[in-house]
Amino acid sequence: MNSRTKIIHIDGIVGSIEMSIDLPDELKNDPTFVIRGLALVAHPHPLMGGTMDNKVAATMARAFNQLGFVSVRPNFRGVGGTAGVHDDGVGELEDLLHIAEWMRIPSSWAVLETTANQSWGASVNVLPLVVSGFSFGSFVGSHLVQRLIDLGRPAERLVMVGSAAGKWTLAPVPADTILIHGELDETIPLIDVLDWARPQELTVQVVPGADHFFHRRLHCIRNIITGAWLGMPDHRKQSLR
Repeated sequence: MNSRTKIIHIDGIVGSIEMSIDLPDELKNDPTFVIRGLALVAHPHPLMGGTMDNKVAATMARAFNQLGFVSVRPNFRGVGGTAGVHDDGVGELEDLLHIAEWMRIPSSWAVLETTANQSWGASVNVLPLVVSGFSFGSFVGSHLVQRLIDLGRPAERLVMVGSAAGKWTLAPVPADTILIHGELDETIPLIDVLDWARPQELTVQVVPGADHFFHRRLHCIRNIITGAWLGMPDHRKQSLR
């Protein structure tokens, strides 16, 4: 956690949801800084020690901050200050959908003391939303993206790290999905991810020497994510004209 990270609680479907809000450095000194978008980051399996403070999830949030996104990392049911019990991805999906909708409502941010005087909150309903997840979080994230498509409110992009292919049933994902996997992943073998990606003609970005938790390779995740947005259209440039 750093000075740009704020812990909040919102009302969820089965009770309180605890979340970390990670803000770009620029907002610390300039409340008028134009935000690029919103990023929702889902953590690994709760029954295996996964929390919003997981190092991979935190690295993903910081990477989005560097790109100008406001990142939200919720705790799944039964973790930390979030109410409820683990629901095998069913309740977790409903919670992520609830959070995604909360993120897109200007009044959600207006009531927060740390963001009340920052201009970006008024435009969250039109900002792009990126969905990302690590391991179990990638499984829930894939279904969230499909649900948002069905609702006519699609995410800008999906980022999956340590994809849960072969371990849980993933939803079909968009062709531009960013898949990052460790060469030596012992929890979700690379071959399972390749077998899942092959019929969908998805590109898998393999980090040589990386295990499931990307020990000593976290910077590779950050570099891949930030690099994926380089050269992409940036709505902020148009809004400043």
